[in-house]
Amino acid sequence: MGDMTNSDFYSKNQRNESSHGGEFGCTMEELRSLMELRGTEAVVKIKETYGDTEAICRRLKTSPIEGLPGTASDLEKRKQIFGQNFIPPKKPKTFLQLVWEALQDVTLIILEVAAIISLGLSFYHPPGESSEGCAAAQAGAEDEGEAEAGWIEGAAILLSVICVVLVTAFNDWSKEKQFRGLQSRIEQEQKFTVVRANQVVQIPVAEIVVGDIAQIKYGDLLPADGLFIQGNDLKIDESSLTGESDQVRKSVDKDPMLLSGTHVMEGSGRMVVTAVGVNSQTGIIFTLLGAGGEEEEKKDKKGVKKGDGLQLPAADGAAGSNAADSANASLVNGKMQDGTVDASQSKAKQQDGAAAMEMQPLKSAEGGDADDKKKANMHKKEKSVLQGKLTKLAVQIGKAGLVMSAITVIILVLYFTVDTFVVNKKPWLPECTPVYVQYFVKFFIIGVTVLVVAVPEGLPLAVTISLAYSVKKMMKDNNLVRHLDACETMGNATAICSDKTGTLTTNRMTVVQAYIGDVHYKEIPDPSSINAKTMELLVNAIAINSAYTTKILPPEKEGGLPRQVGNKTECGLLGFVLDLKQDYEPVRSQMPEEKLYKVYTFNSVRKSMSTVIKLPDESFRMYSKGASEIVLKKCCKILDGTGEPRVFRPRDRDEMVKKVIEPMACDGLRTICVAYRDFPSSPEPDWDNENDILNELTCICVVGIEDPVRPEVPEAIRKCQRAGITVRMVTGDNINTARAIAIKCGIIHPGEDFLCLEGKEFNRRIRNEKGEIEQERIDKIWPKLRVLARSSPTDKHTLVKGIIDSTHTEQRQVVAVTGDGTNDGPALKKADVGFAMGIAGTDVAKEASDIILTDDNFSSIVKAVMWGRNVYDSISKFLQFQLTVNVVAVIVAFTGACITQDSPLKAVQMLWVNLIMDTFASLALATEPPTESLLLRKPYGRNKPLISRTMMKNILGHAVYQLTLIFTLLFVGEKMFQIDSGRNAPLHSPPSEHYTIIFNTFVMMQLFNEINARKIHGERNVFDGIFRNPIFCTIVLGTFAIQIVIVQFGGKPFSCAPLQLDQWLWCIFIGLGELVWGQVIATIPTSRLKFLKEAGRLTQKEELPEEELNEDVEEIDHAERELRRGQILWFRGLNRIQTQIEVVNTFKSGASFQGALRRQSSVTSQSQDVANLSSPSRVSLSNALSSPTSLPPAAAGQG
Repeated sequence: MGDMTNSDFYSKNQRNESSHGGEFGCTMEELRSLMELRGTEAVVKIKETYGDTEAICRRLKTSPIEGLPGTASDLEKRKQIFGQNFIPPKKPKTFLQLVWEALQDVTLIILEVAAIISLGLSFYHPPGESSEGCAAAQAGAEDEGEAEAGWIEGAAILLSVICVVLVTAFNDWSKEKQFRGLQSRIEQEQKFTVVRANQVVQIPVAEIVVGDIAQIKYGDLLPADGLFIQGNDLKIDESSLTGESDQVRKSVDKDPMLLSGTHVMEGSGRMVVTAVGVNSQTGIIFTLLGAGGEEEEKKDKKGVKKGDGLQLPAADGAAGSNAADSANASLVNGKMQDGTVDASQSKAKQQDGAAAMEMQPLKSAEGGDADDKKKANMHKKEKSVLQGKLTKLAVQIGKAGLVMSAITVIILVLYFTVDTFVVNKKPWLPECTPVYVQYFVKFFIIGVTVLVVAVPEGLPLAVTISLAYSVKKMMKDNNLVRHLDACETMGNATAICSDKTGTLTTNRMTVVQAYIGDVHYKEIPDPSSINAKTMELLVNAIAINSAYTTKILPPEKEGGLPRQVGNKTECGLLGFVLDLKQDYEPVRSQMPEEKLYKVYTFNSVRKSMSTVIKLPDESFRMYSKGASEIVLKKCCKILDGTGEPRVFRPRDRDEMVKKVIEPMACDGLRTICVAYRDFPSSPEPDWDNENDILNELTCICVVGIEDPVRPEVPEAIRKCQRAGITVRMVTGDNINTARAIAIKCGIIHPGEDFLCLEGKEFNRRIRNEKGEIEQERIDKIWPKLRVLARSSPTDKHTLVKGIIDSTHTEQRQVVAVTGDGTNDGPALKKADVGFAMGIAGTDVAKEASDIILTDDNFSSIVKAVMWGRNVYDSISKFLQFQLTVNVVAVIVAFTGACITQDSPLKAVQMLWVNLIMDTFASLALATEPPTESLLLRKPYGRNKPLISRTMMKNILGHAVYQLTLIFTLLFVGEKMFQIDSGRNAPLHSPPSEHYTIIFNTFVMMQLFNEINARKIHGERNVFDGIFRNPIFCTIVLGTFAIQIVIVQFGGKPFSCAPLQLDQWLWCIFIGLGELVWGQVIATIPTSRLKFLKEAGRLTQKEELPEEELNEDVEEIDHAERELRRGQILWFRGLNRIQTQIEVVNTFKSGASFQGALRRQSSVTSQSQDVANLSSPSRVSLSNALSSPTSLPPAAAGQG
């Protein structure tokens, strides 16, 4: 919490505080210590110190009704005194740090060492230079100048290493920048409703200041700490701070404390903001965890080094700004008594800091998640499918490369020693040592180069580029991706469980039918035909019994539709009032929100909303509205045509259901019943006894609300079904309405065998006698289930979990879920990909999701599927290209070295080839735009191998072509072109045309094969849509241009001799042959080639070690699991030490420790609750623990 290390951010606040302390009636410190109290303690403290919440508002110079005046100077002053509402993120890594990280790559280090040795040796000339005795080493050197040029190779290798490093670092840097951009965009989009100058306005969360009056409602994530000043039925989920999962009921007189980072689960109200940013409870915890200073360790792939300059920002605002505050200042380990800290304490603090940081991995080790992208509280079980397969493949290829390179070096060294010392019987002369060593270094360099070419370090790069590119483009398609891997998981989706309202429909509710006064109107009735008494009741019931934030505003454009603001169902009802030529505004101004006596807000259990008002004669009237079948059950009277209530018996109700409600529902309408009830003034009813209150109602009317299907949805659903994805509708609506809409959307087709169930029936079928859910029962239902109506959020979660855990199909189902309500959180988290609605969605839903649909439209999900499949295909294209080059380069270097003692492709040339095929090819092939044809095939599934038979056929086919030509050129090339042979050249001889032609041909073949690689499903036309991808064209042409420069002017460093035009044409001609050969390969039917193995598949065994670990421990390799065990013990030990240090320090300072201890224990004990806090600086260090092996080997070495 309170290291003063980066306190410049805070010290500003301090200085101001001392000077402006008097401007407001309370200081930041006082407010902060107040917010640390809970429940009755807090109420007592407020009474003793301030009087009541109104008094606090007065001290903060704000009005509970009108809010702040909102003038710029006032807001600025508040920001200076009380701080801003944001937690400062850590500075991003500098470019140099990224370069340093890129240099950690093992293969690169080996190359650097080899190059430096080679450089050193080339400058060392032994005294016995001319001694002929040293093998045939110097013999071929034409003149002294050539011998001097030995340094060039070493320098060139170093240069190319620098190139690779810079490219990698630049990629990391731009990725980081993009991610931060995305992050800030998500943050900017988060707005909150406050009252300023008596106007309700939405402002970005960062703009909120102390003293603001914020309006809070169901589904909000509170952005700052505050005191509850007015509202109804407010229940808060504080588990993210306290770990108690029960919802806490808030009231002005019992528990008015509202804390940032907690979720509003029910009700609405207003609060006065008392603490923001680093001074709010969430901010304090974040600073405790070092989020302010040392977050984003994720890029560091290493655990935190102890005392590593851990800057934990001073979260005690004025820790020791004046002695009077020192009691507060000594919150944790008594920092800063009177501004001084003795040495032992600062040491303790450093340890405390380190331990506070170390605490974070503890969470992930025990249950959080290892995803660095803020997925703090997700229990996703496996690494993304693609990463799993790639990691495995990269390791296999790497091992093969290592073996090949080792054999190459051994053969070269043996051949040389045998040839020199045994066959030619030369003695080992001391003065010849450097010459021999130079030879050995050259062999070593060749070996390392084989390894470099073999290791596909472009793989992680290709994945990153592909994902980053997709994410950027998906923004245009209204998909805001919060977790990169969600993008690729979407390509494997086999099931989508979608909400109805707002996703499949337009979410513009309009009343189209009504049943008033015993008449069923098929369209909006004429106002004159409705009894005046009924009309007045109806208008009051609708205007008062709805959130006052819901309004209908005039259209933005002339002739447009009126704008609906707030809850859409309520907007529909208000629209009905306006259609009846009435106005709801006067009713509301007569009965402002403050005067409402009691409100039972809507929630998924009640499925109704009721508001109680006090009438002028002191009696009470309650207005109620809700789902018609639920409210009608509670009605015992109904208004007739004259506006008088008459008895409404159960059989009347059944008749009404048959004659009114079912026909409305079959037209796809939602039916809402509006009712009221009068209560006497004495005795006052017991308002908490809901069952008695919400009963014996009088029905005013039943309305049918239409929510039209979005025009583009049926087509989108058809595409999904064609792509092998089942769409299921999960809705809270009545089953008839749901079925009607499902038919309109094309989710169900008449005459098919499918199920439409209600939530109750669904639960009855999946539970056994004891009421427990049984997987095999779910397995009987879900394959045919298409519509789940009247479902509760738990039903949704049960269904998603049931489908995911099902072993009914041979592939595990990959499920995507859409959700907008707070109650969808669990289902969104459980799903493989959670889509939250950007417009209608609550903060809670967005926080739990992986992708946010910025236009709430189902057809955007189809785009996400397309992009997901495209990522997968891009990686496959890249692999197909890369592996061909790998196979060829390795074999050429290996055989060349064995037969001619020298690789035909030199180290620097290999590095250039590596650059082409890794970095550039990954750019070119990973940025292919998706096409509709991606939606014509079924999902790949989890255990489909990465490299299919067709791809294997292509790889081997092209490798055969390339090897044949290169070996032909190697052994008979000099005769074909009438040039000198380049074989068996001495150590420092000049580059030969012969080897240059081989190098050039090799590169040309790769270039043309890159075009072949654009298609992986055996298509014939490889040029199809090539101009839609400018990056691809640029890279191919660019590479070609650079190749010309290298060959013509590369000279000694690149071991190239300039070529004549005819030689160039031959090289290009052989390259073009690749395209022709590609067509030949495409003709061979894959089905004949049974012997071809596929590679890179994930087997079931690896996917679920130990029969599915607990729900929330993600899957880890066994080695990693061992590692984790060790780590958990280590963290626990650390935590103990940390707590002991704190206790000791506290006794030293002898000050109030309660607040800190309480918070500390809640931080340590909740293995994942702090993780629920959502904030820009939410990052888990757990990546340090589960770094996928496909990262540069450097990362894997640091457990």
